[in-house]
Amino acid sequence: MPEPSRIARLRITLDDTEPTIWRTVEVPPTASLKLLHEVIQAAMPFQDYHLFQFREGSVRYAIPDPHWPDGNTRSAKTTKLGALIDRGTTAFAYTYDFGDNWQHTITVEEVGPADPEVAYPRFLDGERRAPPEDVGGTMGFEEFLEAVTKPRHRERERMLEWYGGPFDPGVIDRETIETAMAKLARRRAIGQAAFAKSRR
Repeated sequence: MPEPSRIARLRITLDDTEPTIWRTVEVPPTASLKLLHEVIQAAMPFQDYHLFQFREGSVRYAIPDPHWPDGNTRSAKTTKLGALIDRGTTAFAYTYDFGDNWQHTITVEEVGPADPEVAYPRFLDGERRAPPEDVGGTMGFEEFLEAVTKPRHRERERMLEWYGGPFDPGVIDRETIETAMAKLARRRAIGQAAFAKSRR
């Protein structure tokens, strides 16, 4: 099956959360790991304020820092998702924000034919709201949830003010996620069209 006609369905699971926070997305194997990072940011959603890395076994993929060369790091900009899939990878790790240390497991659920009528990447499903940025990792998130879900908690008002509004952990912001994913799909389509034009 030619590469452009394939699509990978991925399940993104935020580790160490109970109940589990997860998302399912569809991403072309031709997408770079940098684009996959942007898909994960859109799907949670996070705000892309911090560094990230993917890890497949002992291999690390990130944005190399020219000031701190690291021979063990491969470029997430030039590595394609399909390169991992085609060598039999069925699961790999993604870490966002090395301070809060949000670790995710990315599972390749299926690779099949793409729908020519669909703009990819796209969001399919998920459960539970992702943690706010800079909440303090898993422990900080647990404390935040305890405060905002208990009406008489002494920290409730302060936490809601810090967050900027109400926070319902059981409800994902589907509209925000789908809007962000549509922007990525449009950007990808524009890039593909420009590349095709340059080859004529």
